[in-house]
Amino acid sequence: MDFARRGVMLVIASPSGAGKSSISRALFAQDPNIKLSVSVTTRAKRTDEIHGTHYFFIDVPEFEKMRDNDELLEWAEVHGNYYGTPRAKVEQELAAGNDILFDIDYQGTLQLYERCRKDMVTVFILPPSIDELRARLERRAQDSVGTIEKRLRNARTEMQHYGEYDFVIVNEDLEQSVQQVRSILASARLERERQVKLPEFVTELQAQIDALN
Repeated sequence: MDFARRGVMLVIASPSGAGKSSISRALFAQDPNIKLSVSVTTRAKRTDEIHGTHYFFIDVPEFEKMRDNDELLEWAEVHGNYYGTPRAKVEQELAAGNDILFDIDYQGTLQLYERCRKDMVTVFILPPSIDELRARLERRAQDSVGTIEKRLRNARTEMQHYGEYDFVIVNEDLEQSVQQVRSILASARLERERQVKLPEFVTELQAQIDALN
């Protein structure tokens, strides 16, 4: 039987180039129940971005008001701009039984832990080797040599936090890694506390037994 359930907050993190984005794209393509968490930001909208799809673009006073009124589940300042996750939208999706994918770093993950740990399942993606990580960054052809070296140095710091995640996957084969994440999500969906009508169902089963006597 399918019970009404509360959605899952799925957090996937990794060093740049380890495969987080590729895994996320595959999840969206294979499972229509997963939605991407859309952050609010104070940075300027780029020409190819859509308000409400890529970000909710707001000004600094509005962001600070949301932050001060505890309307953000997590927030950070990056390169002089603010980014944050709106609490109300996430709660709305979870209550509707929709799962939400979060693309945030370990600092954002720790903030979410403080506010909604029971709703979360977290996955950290590792590369099979640093040589392969470098090769993937080079194949993307998006960064200069200096930027790639910086990303590799940052990867060391990011990997120190693998122990703060529920699951760790070594992404050697993309298809296999996607299936592993899907298995993790499937298990999280079946957790007892997310089956919101389960107590009533058990009570009904017990009543049926009592009616036999």
